Amino acid sequence: MRAKLTYAVTAAVLVVYFVLVGSRGVMLIQSGTLLTVTFGVAVLILPVIGLWFLWKNTQFVRRANALAAELDAEGGLPVDELKRTPGGRIDRDSADEVFAKRKAETEATPDDWRSWFRLAVAYHDARDTPRARKAMQQAIALHDGRTIEA
Repeated sequence: MRAKLTYAVTAAVLVVYFVLVGSRGVMLIQSGTLLTVTFGVAVLILPVIGLWFLWKNTQFVRRANALAAELDAEGGLPVDELKRTPGGRIDRDSADEVFAKRKAETEATPDDWRSWFRLAVAYHDARDTPRARKAMQQAIALHDGRTIEA
């Protein structure tokens, strides 16, 4: 729940920021000189890109959460079997061991979105966020009946 609240607050702050930046862009355009209009258009592009990125990220998070809920209902969420340091951090060797199991599971059933979901969690635990995101995108695509080009 805390993560959802943090995400919502961050998204709201970003939207406020985008509105403020957009209003500055409009003000520059209203000045009417070639230079200010050019800068105004450039400034307006930034919030558009930011809003698009926020929208795509929100869609990704919602889809990943829906898969987690479905997998949880099936009793298929990965069990936390990771060893931790006294400070609470995930032990790297433990994460690598679990990752190897998840990777083998995914290689054995490459068309199963569930194995890709568990692989994404293993990548995340191993602190490999880009690969975790790609694996989750593959899980979402397989769940939705789509394929992703490698």
